[in-house]
Amino acid sequence: MKPLSIDGAWVHTPRVHADRRGTFAEVFPAGGLREAAGRGLGLAQANCSVSRRGVVRGVHFADVPPGQAKYLTCVSGAVLDVVVDIRVGSPTFGRWETVRLDEESRRGLYVAEGLGHGFMALTEQATVVYLCSEPYTPAREHGVHPLDPAVGIEWPAGVEPILSDKDAAAPTLAEALAAGLLPRYETCAAHYRRLAAVDRATTADGAARVPDPYGAAPGSPVVDGAASRHVPGGAGGPSL
Repeated sequence: MKPLSIDGAWVHTPRVHADRRGTFAEVFPAGGLREAAGRGLGLAQANCSVSRRGVVRGVHFADVPPGQAKYLTCVSGAVLDVVVDIRVGSPTFGRWETVRLDEESRRGLYVAEGLGHGFMALTEQATVVYLCSEPYTPAREHGVHPLDPAVGIEWPAGVEPILSDKDAAAPTLAEALAAGLLPRYETCAAHYRRLAAVDRATTADGAARVPDPYGAAPGSPVVDGAASRHVPGGAGGPSL
């Protein structure tokens, strides 16, 4: 797992094995994520989205706690994935970073709770699979407009963005800040520490365990869980 410049975001580029049958890749390294993030990804929900070229989904985030950590990979086509640091008080507040996820590299991206996330589909059809630490809860979900000029995400030129009505009506980063919607960095950091402590307490021999559903002793592993960046307004983030 390679860290991005934004604390809480990591990218995994697997080795892709190819032979006459096709290819094989380990797209989600639970142990590598735990080593990098200090905790695993407790799987609460798995999502799959299919998008046409130009579709922009995001920038989305959830209230912390509990927030929603995500691990994403593009299983068909290609997307430009973006992580935005929207945590008030973060040293990189306002910074964004992009990672291309596609069916060739099988690259995966981990996004911690409290970070903003979105992507644009680059191919005629792009299928993205998300592993999520918490279920979708509409009352706790928020967004920042993906075309907010103050954030300045550099989406690919020559591709007309296609937004949902909800994302098109999302507030700018400054408006979300003024409305008190954004998570605070210290709150997120404390949440990460709590999650890491729980993970350590429930981990044995490097693999999370759950009780056997038939009453046997615990022993079943749980599925746990080339970029660019821009700092609008200087290293401290945008001028709001």
